[in-house]
Amino acid sequence: MNTSQLSELTADPIQLVGMSFYFAPSTAERAKAIGLNVYQFYGLGRGGVLGDADYDTVFDAFTFFSHPAMGMLWTASREHGDPAASAEAYIEAAYAYADLTFGAIDISVLDAFARAARKVVNAVPPGRHALFDGYAKYEVPTNARHAAYLGAILLRELRGGVHIDAVHEVEMTPEEAAYLHDPAIFTLHGYSDDDVPEVTPELKEKKQRAEELTTLGVGAYFDVLTEPEREALLAGALAMQEATKSPVPVSS
Repeated sequence: MNTSQLSELTADPIQLVGMSFYFAPSTAERAKAIGLNVYQFYGLGRGGVLGDADYDTVFDAFTFFSHPAMGMLWTASREHGDPAASAEAYIEAAYAYADLTFGAIDISVLDAFARAARKVVNAVPPGRHALFDGYAKYEVPTNARHAAYLGAILLRELRGGVHIDAVHEVEMTPEEAAYLHDPAIFTLHGYSDDDVPEVTPELKEKKQRAEELTTLGVGAYFDVLTEPEREALLAGALAMQEATKSPVPVSS
């Protein structure tokens, strides 16, 4: 399996797994416990890995959200919580989700995934992808289940960062990229009917090229992996993806 194939095969599983804790019931409960709703927790928790950043920095890091949406998720949410503290609570919410979901996965599968993911993470030069860099500062948990989930979150942010670069490279606007990805997500990210772009064959070609560049870019980061490590990364991603469909809590 070459690295481009691995990049393509892990794209959807990592996307789903890495975001699955965002609005989970357990995450909503943790948000309530610290005086936030689940959307405020998402904005402050995910954006808070950047520290006490200004609006423009966070807006650029998220990229595919509208200004009104980011105003709500970041600027307004900061009136209710501290970004750094929220980010710490958010990663704990992620680990709680892992404990509620991945209990049926062989721990050796999760451990092998975590080790392969960390090898990739350690090989990424800092300063390229803001949210990835923010999460990369967290210490790797000794708990293999938590380490695997942190790895999934990091790989999701890595692909997101690579995709942002690819969209810029093909000269698409974030609005265009978001709409062609999924009109429903476009709406959830705060865009209105007035923001809908004209979908032309040229725009579709740009989107396809951006996806190709993303696959190649992530694949280049996977070059550090041996063949067994590539297999471990794919096996772990698929196992976690399947577990999100039928969660099994860790037995006490």
